[in-house]
Amino acid sequence: MPAYGFAHLRSRRNHSDVIEYLERIQATLDPFAGRFVIHGPPAEVIEGRWPGSMVLIEFPSLAEARAWYGSPAYRAILRLRTDHIEGDLLLIEGVGPNYDPAERARKLQAEAGRAGQSTS
Repeated sequence: MPAYGFAHLRSRRNHSDVIEYLERIQATLDPFAGRFVIHGPPAEVIEGRWPGSMVLIEFPSLAEARAWYGSPAYRAILRLRTDHIEGDLLLIEGVGPNYDPAERARKLQAEAGRAGQSTS
């Protein structure tokens, strides 16, 4: 099952450390088959507010994503980012190619029924 590292970057300062981080990050991702899917283009906000930009990195599994984040190579460059960029980073498991949202709805319906809750 794929997994993702999702970063919401609320603010950043252009600094030589950030440039160095960007130059070095791919080498930390390669051993874990990580790849950038989104890297900070301006988003078209169609609902709500979205201050800042986003980064999305795909991994083959949540275990690979966790291993990357904890790796000595990534830990060695982490402060280059965190000292100059304010934001949040999540690791989250994706869904498989046969994901069915209706199945999720059925599970929620069953859970609500067991708890005696209304779903309307």
